[in-house]
Order: sequence, then C-alpha cells, then structure tokens
Amino acid sequence: MGGYLAAAQAFYDAAAETPALGACCVQRNDLELPGLVVPSAMEALTFSCGTTVHPGELADAPTALYIGVGGGLEALQFAWFSRRPASVIAVEPAPRMRQAAEANLIQAASLNPWFDPAFVRVMAGDAFALPVPDESVDLVAQNCLFNIFEPADLRRALAEAARVLRPGGRLMMSDPIAERDMPKHLRADDRLRAMCMAGALRFEDYVAEIAAAGFGVIEVRSRKPYRSLERVAFGLDADLALDALDTVSRKTGPYGSVCEAEIFTGRRAVYVGPNDRIESGGVELPRHLPIAVSDRTALRLQTRPEKDVLITPPTWRHAPVRTEVETLA
Repeated sequence: MGGYLAAAQAFYDAAAETPALGACCVQRNDLELPGLVVPSAMEALTFSCGTTVHPGELADAPTALYIGVGGGLEALQFAWFSRRPASVIAVEPAPRMRQAAEANLIQAASLNPWFDPAFVRVMAGDAFALPVPDESVDLVAQNCLFNIFEPADLRRALAEAARVLRPGGRLMMSDPIAERDMPKHLRADDRLRAMCMAGALRFEDYVAEIAAAGFGVIEVRSRKPYRSLERVAFGLDADLALDALDTVSRKTGPYGSVCEAEIFTGRRAVYVGPNDRIESGGVELPRHLPIAVSDRTALRLQTRPEKDVLITPPTWRHAPVRTEVETLA
C-alpha cells in the first residue's frame, strides 16, 4: 500500500495517540441509548461526520461489520443492540488505532454492566479485503472513510461490502459530499484527503457509485452542513460547501445505471384528485395524504396526464418506521 492510502493510515495512526491531529470531522454522533455510557477517551477518538447507527434498522440484533473502527464508539453502539459475542466485527488498518479501540472497549465494559468486550471483535484489515466470508453479515457500516478513496478504490470498497453482505443486507454510510466537483489540486492533496476534506464527490456521483455496486435502494437519512472550504485558504474561485450525508442502502443486485435505483431523498406524493385513492406503478396514494416515494417514482407521478399528484421537494430525511429503542434497554 502506498500513495494516499499509506498517508491516510499514517495520519490516523498518529491521531490514535494525539486525537487533536484527527480533528477534521466536525459533527458528533449524538445518539443516546439507555444504559450506555461512553468513555471520554473513546469520545475523543470519534472521527465522524454523521452517524451510521439507525435504531430502526437494528431491532433484529444484526451481525454488523464496521470498517474503520476509530475509537470504537459506533461499534459499541451497534453492540448495544446485538449483545452477543462477535456480533460486531470492527476492521481497522491502523495498528495503533486498533490498540486504542480495544483499550476503549475494555474501559466501556467497566462503565456498562450490559457490555462484554467479546461482543466486538477488532480485526486487522481494510475496506478492500474484508476478513470475513461471502454473505456472512447483515450490515456493513463506515463513517467518514469511503470519501477518502479515489473513485476506483471506492468501487473496490463498495464491491467488497456487497460481497460480504447477505442478500437484502444494509450498507450504512456517512460521508461528506460536495456541492460541485472538487478541484484537482485539492484531490491531489493526500493530507486533506485523509482529513475528509478533499475526496468528497457530488451527491449525484456518490449515489451512482453505490447503485452501480448492487445497492438498488438508497435512503437518505440525513443531509446537513459539514464544513466550508474557504476560497482564499484553499485556492478556490469560490467557497466550496460540503454536506454530511447519512445513507442506508440495501443490497439488491447489480445495476447498470443509477436511473434504475430507487433513491429516497424525503420526497412525498400527495394525490389531490376526485377518487378516494389511486394506484400508480405499484404505489397506492390515498387522497390528500402525503406518501414517501423515491425520486424515480416522483418523476413518474409528476408526469401523469391527469396532473392530480403533487410532489414535495426533497427534505433529505427519509424516515421509515423506527423501533422504540427504550424497549431494548
């Protein structure tokens, strides 16, 4: 391994001992779970731009594979739901970061009576060669990691995630995205790429890569401001805004084009015609009730000759029915 990948590993190896070095990710995972106490050292080593832990997806106590364990926070949160040995597999290429995560998990056990460090198995490895068999896990998660990859390496990582997921499995990701193409001089800066600032894709390109890897349903759970790359400091023609994007994608099979995928960005369809309800393309719309639809379905409904369906703009927050986490404590 060389080039920008080696630079990224060295960066996070150093951050394991001096967390301030990795203070590139400005959002904090603010999920609170009953009976879960997070060690301060674990919190300090949390390098994230959003969250990959979505309680509504975790009621079945899935086997989770987490890529890039960091300080271990989200691995601990996944373990809160599964609570069985090796139910969370945390893969990390940086040796010192693995050691820090293991130490943090031992400390977490002293603070949380329900937690056993055996619930999380920390393993050496990377996103391109995950050390688990084909179709062996229910979900794969990564937070603020895949944006570091060059497009060809991103495709390798997504293909590897698809390989290890069972059919219908979920890929939970949080990454920065850019409002426009990242300039070449920033993409070539290995340190800025490691700091989750220079590798971000546009939303359209990001979801196209996910869909092409065999994830035919992509749900945007959150999109919010991440940071701004200031014009003078970064040598730009204009300031460049980055957003943090949280998604849940479902493994369905190979897709040749993003146009074939169902991407949910929070749009709603409202039927305003004379009937009590209509059915269009497999979607049932009761009169006057907003129904969540994919962008693809929204486009189809918008072109109905009857002009009897209103489509709301994206909210960037598709919210399926969630499980009440309090019942799992």
